[in-house]
Parts: sequence; structure tokens; C-alpha cells
Amino acid sequence: MFRMATSVGVDLGTSNILVYVKGRGVVVREPSVVAVSGDEIVAMGEKAREMLGRTPSAISAVKPLQDGVIANFTITQKVLRYLLRRVCGRSRFLKPQVCICIPSGATGVEKRAVVEAALAAGAKRAIPVEEPMAAAIGAGLEVTNTTGHLVVDVGGGTTDVAVIALGGIVLSESVRLGGMAMDATVIRQVKRTYNLLIGERTAEDIKIRIGSAYPLADETTMTVKGRDVVTGLPKTVEISSEEVREALSEPVAALVERVRAVLERTPPELAADIIEKGILLTGGGSLLKGLDRLIEAQTDVRVKVAEDPLSCVAVGTGLYLELSKKLPASLLTSASDSSSGYTR
Repeated sequence: MFRMATSVGVDLGTSNILVYVKGRGVVVREPSVVAVSGDEIVAMGEKAREMLGRTPSAISAVKPLQDGVIANFTITQKVLRYLLRRVCGRSRFLKPQVCICIPSGATGVEKRAVVEAALAAGAKRAIPVEEPMAAAIGAGLEVTNTTGHLVVDVGGGTTDVAVIALGGIVLSESVRLGGMAMDATVIRQVKRTYNLLIGERTAEDIKIRIGSAYPLADETTMTVKGRDVVTGLPKTVEISSEEVREALSEPVAALVERVRAVLERTPPELAADIIEKGILLTGGGSLLKGLDRLIEAQTDVRVKVAEDPLSCVAVGTGLYLELSKKLPASLLTSASDSSSGYTR
């Protein structure tokens, strides 16, 4: 028999939205894309993603989240309402408790916007949790003990680097740089080198298939189709994995620099723990070939990629609801059961 979900974890990402329900795991995994016509939502998720760059003038495919935070409050609220009804049903009396992730560098206003969007969508209570904390919990790290952990969560819009111990974030760095910024550098490189315009989906495909942060044992090439900037006509070119790696070098170098900056500021006792335990990579961006090897080479610290990096944050937000009962109140940020969305 179908059980109504009363506690839900939401990874409200720039690239993907995931919903976790205790006992059922990740039940929703959709791209963070919405197709709208006026104020009405025509499609969302994968169906809307397929419309990117292909819609008629009356319909636009948009991303309501930018750099890990809400860019369009109204659409985000509608998306959350749809997701909560999908996993919780339409009961007006049994409203779910929602734990929702935010970047570690989010401002108070940005945190409040996320909380208010969840409450307006029908949540009884909304608890924001910082992404690196959720990622650490979702990856199975023991975050409540005295051992220090360094987590690098490479998302679509942001990268969060945080040292975690005793159930809290000791120090962190958040940069609005992630998978989408990498895609943008690929688009620029192809345009500069070949006078070829390509879209976001093509750039992401290039990054996934032949992109890397570290030299590959077997370099390869890929056929890319787009529009010639000069003639305006369709054009096909062959690009190499070396060219893509060169394009990605700037955002990847900035990411590694953030990791180094956090390590340099880490207290000695926690630094010793990190050397022993290593650095944990999570998020979709951590799947870029050779990123773990590059960070390891630049920091002299062992690096490992989480078993399921794409789901870590979503799973962690769901598990955080249980873990929060064991944490001191000073470490928690929650929203009251009201439409005002005041945090306490």
C-alpha cells in the first residue's frame, strides 16, 4: 500500500532537482528546467530540457535556479508544489516536513527565499541545510564525531568546499562555479577556435564524453555539429579531448584553488584528520575525468569520489531530518510552520 511521505529531502540544484523520501530513496530525479507559456507551466524536468533552444516564441524553456539559488521565485514555488504533491499526495491536513539544501555561501536573503518557497508550496516546516553538510551525510561520513572531514561538492551552479566536524561546518568556501560554468567555457572555446556556435546541451555532452581535468591515457576526438558564425549555415567539426581540457582548465584551476585555500586555513588537528581520511568529492561535477587526480596532485592529499556523487546531497537532506534530532539547537536553522517563513 502507498505510504504518504511526511518527511522529504529536496536537492534544489541548478542542473537537477532530486527528491528523497525515507524508506523509498530518491524518488524524483529531473533536470532543473521548466517550459512556461506566460505564467503557466507547460512542462518540467526532462521534457522541458528537451525543449531548450527548440521552443516557439510563445513558449520559453527556463532554469528557475541560478548559481544554486532561486532566480525565479514564482516558478520555483510551482515546481516545489508539483514535486511535493507527486510524492506526498494532495491532502490538506498531512503536510510534509521538508529539508532543502542551500549553498554554503548563500546569503540570509537567499536562504529565506528557499524557505519561503517551500512553505508556500505546502510544506509544514522547512529546514535549510548547507550542501556540503548534506553531501557528507549522504556519502555516509560520521559528521557528529570529532574527526574532521573535507568535502568538495561540485554542483551545476556552485562548488562548496567545507571542513566538517562535530555536526557543523568549521570553515568553508563557496564559489559560483560548477558544471554549467564548465559548459560555458567549452562553448566559448569552440566558437573561438572553429567559429562554431553550439548550445548548452551539446557543450555538456562534449564535457561528459571527452572532457577531462587531467591528461588521459588515451586521448580521443568527437564530431560536433553547430552553426557557422560567419556563414550562418550548419557546420560539422572534429574536436579533441586536449582542446576540451584546455577549455576547462580555467574553471578547474579556480576550483582547485578553493580547495587549497580551505586546506591552508584548516586547524592543524583537523588537517591531520583530513590527511588520514582524504578529501571526498561529491556532486555531478566530480565525475569530470581526472578531477580527483588533479586535486590529489595539487594538494598531496588522497582524494576519493563518493559512491553515488549525484545523489549524495539529496540523500543527505533526507537523513538530516533524523540526524538533526541529535544535534545541538545552535547548529540548526529551521523555519516555523507559517507562510511568513521566519527562520529561527
